[in-house]
Amino acid sequence: MRKSCDVRLKVAFHDLDPLQVVWHGNYLKYFDIARFTLFESVGVDLYAYMLEKKYTFPVTRSAIKHIQPLRAFDEFICTATVTEAQYKIGMTFEIRKTDGGVLCARGNSEQLAVRFPEMVMEFLIPDDIRKALGF
Repeated sequence: MRKSCDVRLKVAFHDLDPLQVVWHGNYLKYFDIARFTLFESVGVDLYAYMLEKKYTFPVTRSAIKHIQPLRAFDEFICTATVTEAQYKIGMTFEIRKTDGGVLCARGNSEQLAVRFPEMVMEFLIPDDIRKALGF
């Protein structure tokens, strides 16, 4: 079963651009909040994992499709869903306003396993991470 996690957030004034909509780069921040919450929900603390197991999982690719802008103080839900966890960790993201469920953005990302501190890429996601993510 694919692991998924919802995070309820509210647009802060400092996330807006001069047009009074959420600056496009902040959507990646929202995705990251949902990503870390998903890992926490399956019992994985990525920082502790890096220190103890000597692996880190940098984002190597991301994409966003902006559909409907978020504005000041909008409340929304960002959903992160794991789509793969064999050779890379793939996730999809969706942002919907809590009022009416309007779809605002969709996105995806890929993360690779990297040995730390050597920063050498591994070609498989460690078994314990795969299992925690449902793969």
